[in-house]
Amino acid sequence: MSEQERPRARAAQEGLGALNDRELIALLLGTGHKGRSAELLAQEVLELAQGCLNNLASWPVESLTVVNGIGPAKATLVAAAMELGRRREGHHRRSGSWVKTSQDVRNRFVSRLGDLQHEEFWVLLLRRSNHVLAEICISRGGLTGTVVDPKLVFGRALAMRAAALVLVHNHPSGNPQPSDAD
Repeated sequence: MSEQERPRARAAQEGLGALNDRELIALLLGTGHKGRSAELLAQEVLELAQGCLNNLASWPVESLTVVNGIGPAKATLVAAAMELGRRREGHHRRSGSWVKTSQDVRNRFVSRLGDLQHEEFWVLLLRRSNHVLAEICISRGGLTGTVVDPKLVFGRALAMRAAALVLVHNHPSGNPQPSDAD
């Protein structure tokens, strides 16, 4: 059995949950490159990410192309899998449609904003019962800030007849403390 068939065969026999991160990434890559197996390429990707899938998920697509044998197409497949995982986690967290605490707000947005390398500003619109009406991205910025027009924030809230709103944004540094600009 070839090296690229091994993770596939194990997945078919034991399920995807039985595979380690390297084997799952090898499945995504499909084939190797110039005598280098998909599993070897996957191992190099994990080493580059210091064995941390959160690091891998936070990188732009082109960062993976530094691994010899991973071009834009394979890098995009890996990034797409990371994005699906992020969305799944976000969907799971958003399945409750009420917000009662600041921790509820954090839980709704951490998977969406936590790995970003740029700032985003969102507004969470609520009914009087704190039932979520909408989550709206107002702006996307750079590494150190984003510009927010209050007319956009309040205009959306008024248009949807929101009783309350929560303003949410991330810091690419991961520091949860408000900055002076905040």
